[in-house]
Amino acid sequence: MKTKHEIGTRERIVRATSRLMQRQGYEATGLKEISREAEATLGSVYHFFPGGKQELAVAAVRHGDLEFAETLREVLDRVEDPAEAVLACTEELAAGMRDSGWLDGCPVSTVALESAGRVPDVQRAAAEAFENWRAIVSAKLRRSGFADDVAEDLAHTIINTLEGAEMSAQVSQSETPLRLAGRHLARLIAAYR
Repeated sequence: MKTKHEIGTRERIVRATSRLMQRQGYEATGLKEISREAEATLGSVYHFFPGGKQELAVAAVRHGDLEFAETLREVLDRVEDPAEAVLACTEELAAGMRDSGWLDGCPVSTVALESAGRVPDVQRAAAEAFENWRAIVSAKLRRSGFADDVAEDLAHTIINTLEGAEMSAQVSQSETPLRLAGRHLARLIAAYR
């Protein structure tokens, strides 16, 4: 059984990797930089992740998945109407990006794009993250009375639109892309009611 210190160190390493890869991608993030950021020895990094950078990247993507899923679930549960809930989600994402100085976009997309076709385990973890987020949105829509097929289709559209709007907001350093996406997604959801 692992001690509290070991669990704390492993978690610091995963969080540091997630944050670094979110901001600069898979290729630009080195194990030495991760160990410095996590305030852990390089030996600790290899102890917890004997598979090296690829194994660590998978853990970081899964961490980003859970982190965003928690935020998504919290907002969707807090706001009853699904159209208003998605709008609230885009507002929260916009505020988070602005507060990070436009550094923190999607915790998965940068790594997902870099790993596509080159790092299958990381790509698979990213695909699972997107599927998880779609399932959360789809479940909210079903609870709100949408038919299964409509909920699935809308969930794909919502997550795809949020991803694009986050990237555009980050590049332009403006909340506008997310706010516009939120308003249009809310109209789309309302049109299906």
